[in-house]
Amino acid sequence: MLISLPSKLIPCFLAVSAISGCNIYYESKAEDMVERQMEAMVFVEGGEFMMGNPGGWSIRSDTIPVHRVVLDDFYIQKYEVTQGDFELFMASTGYESSDNRYDKIRQDIPDRFADELPAVASWSDANAFCQWLGEQTGAEAKLPTEAQWEFAARARGEMIQYATPSGRAIPDETVAAGPTFNTFDGHPLKDPTPLRPGSFPPNSLGLYDMSGNAMEWVSDNYSKDYYEKSPVNNPTGPAEGQKDIFEGKPYRVLRGGHFKEFHGNTTVTRQKGSEHLASETRGFRCAKTKRNSNTT
Repeated sequence: MLISLPSKLIPCFLAVSAISGCNIYYESKAEDMVERQMEAMVFVEGGEFMMGNPGGWSIRSDTIPVHRVVLDDFYIQKYEVTQGDFELFMASTGYESSDNRYDKIRQDIPDRFADELPAVASWSDANAFCQWLGEQTGAEAKLPTEAQWEFAARARGEMIQYATPSGRAIPDETVAAGPTFNTFDGHPLKDPTPLRPGSFPPNSLGLYDMSGNAMEWVSDNYSKDYYEKSPVNNPTGPAEGQKDIFEGKPYRVLRGGHFKEFHGNTTVTRQKGSEHLASETRGFRCAKTKRNSNTT
């Protein structure tokens, strides 16, 4: 399968004689990108909070019961990883998406693959990117756990429904309003795309778009009843969760809602997705558990 590249990277692939020069080009760009990604890590002091839906924040039954969680300190990226950075990772490492439909998705919705938008990625893709960041820097970079993600989105576990400065969702002011629908047939007037990360104000920790831009992959396996038996200290999800009945692949957890909806973008919203499938609504950000020489 051919790797689809941002337009700025295509010229290197057009000239076979320039391969060595391209490698230098990729390495230089990748080094700059890794530094930028790690500089975007925000320190989150650990603590105790009540994780889950306290009532009225979601209609999904898998967001209950509320349960006590205690977390150690960690870092999480202030922005979602962009498509341009994800494709630079693919180009510089030779990585290919785990989703064999990836190029077809790009052909069908090319606007969604703009460099500045959140990356279109499967869980496997997102996990590979974060692990690669760690390998480049000596940090323990990875996808955040579900508990880390919610703790950060809720500004260290505050009782806030949306990851915004006020904890409220104000259409096109603190959270994207979602698509506008035709009153005659109920279809969107125009297919929406997510916005450039950082388009709305951050929550009080300085984290952007944790409600309603791209729904974000976390590291955990998905189990509908996991909240009923989650351990208190640093939960990482079930050892084995539910699987895609068609292909037998594990389901992984997605958090935060996405740009095609509005009311479902709360800090407790969770969904599941087969780990090897990408989607226009799915993105990610990375986390790490301790300092490294490139991050203060």
